[in-house]
Amino acid sequence: MTLFDDQPTPQAEDAPDADAPLAERLRPRRLGEVLGQGRVVGDDGFLARAIAEDRVPSLVFWGPPGTGKTTLARIIARETRARFVPFSAVTSGIKEVKALMAEAAKLRRAGQRTLVFVDEIHRFNKAQQDAFLPYVENGDVVLVGATTENPSFEVNAALLSRSRVVVLEALSEGDLVTLMRRALEDAERGLGDLRLEADDDALAGLAQLASGDARRALNLLELAAADAGEGGRIDEERVERVAQRKVLLYDKSGEEHFNLISALHKSLRESDPDAALYWLARQLAAGEDPRYLARRLVRFASEDVGLADPGALPQTLAAWDAYHRLGSPEGDLALAQAVLYLALAPKSNAAYAAYKKARRTIEERPADPVPMAIRNAPTRLMKDVGYGAGHVYAHDTEEGVGGMDCLPESLQGTSFYRPTGRGFERELGRRLEHFQELRAKARRRSRD
Repeated sequence: MTLFDDQPTPQAEDAPDADAPLAERLRPRRLGEVLGQGRVVGDDGFLARAIAEDRVPSLVFWGPPGTGKTTLARIIARETRARFVPFSAVTSGIKEVKALMAEAAKLRRAGQRTLVFVDEIHRFNKAQQDAFLPYVENGDVVLVGATTENPSFEVNAALLSRSRVVVLEALSEGDLVTLMRRALEDAERGLGDLRLEADDDALAGLAQLASGDARRALNLLELAAADAGEGGRIDEERVERVAQRKVLLYDKSGEEHFNLISALHKSLRESDPDAALYWLARQLAAGEDPRYLARRLVRFASEDVGLADPGALPQTLAAWDAYHRLGSPEGDLALAQAVLYLALAPKSNAAYAAYKKARRTIEERPADPVPMAIRNAPTRLMKDVGYGAGHVYAHDTEEGVGGMDCLPESLQGTSFYRPTGRGFERELGRRLEHFQELRAKARRRSRD
């Protein structure tokens, strides 16, 4: 028996059992049934052409849950002449991968192509992914991977370069309503035999709750249908009862995590308090760690507000401390207060840019010696060899500065910090010019 003997051919695949979940029963069987991915599956779409020509390359389907990744893999298998082998990245190890690939190579020599579908391919480690590579290169298998994670980060570059990435989008509310209407009308695979009525507003509410996920929309519809009973009505009140709380699309370790924190950061930078407050609330409602958000607000206070408003940093640190003391939900308000403060604060990245420039200078140049005038000289020997020579104690001068060059000789005259004219940095800019003039005056005095 080969590894493939227990795998059904796509052509012989049975319809789902009548008691299977609605989402499984209503899974599209042809490209024409797929909603929301017209750019990919439409008549002029890449996938439709590839299937029609029987020239499907190795693929990586990338998209959020419920957008049709597994469905499309099954459709490809059904509509091409390749044998379909589903493969789970969660339950299979490298030993199984290598055995499967070797068997696929034998079948190819016998004239049988193999399409391997790897669900959650991002869960494979580098060694497991590398095991696919020679067989993909030789054409022994057509590899179709599915991932909710950005393949640029999660799929090996060599494997990714030999595959085509197909981006799938979350379904619109209109697409989800169409899908649910289809389920309500389909007596063979859907809920048509229940003769249910459904208000447009109720279906729109279910679509909103589903957050672009077709599977979730059908699961919610099935719950509402069970609650309504045969011949019943699905209205807004029933939707509220069935869906007690909106389940937001969120993965604290995945790409959506970074998308949402990016949205918060950029809304703050844009000085949009309403958007910033929305993205904060969105993440808190989805289960993000408030302490992580507090750390990001502290970072923003230094990176994007800086000295344009010196109160931003203590404000965010106070919010972090308040959350630490209060916890949720009381402490959430302290984070919201900090978000509003940051959004409405004057913005400057001058301190951030100055530090980056200083670091870059250090990385690009040799370690220049500290000028003798500002070296500490605690011993007689140090004084004898010149440590502290030329040092001027600033408090003893008329100007309050000594006029010394404190940068290494090769960097004298270099400017790192350039304050903007926004917020408190207007005052800092005036101070900077003032002290520059005082140091220049002190230097002239020391030369006279």
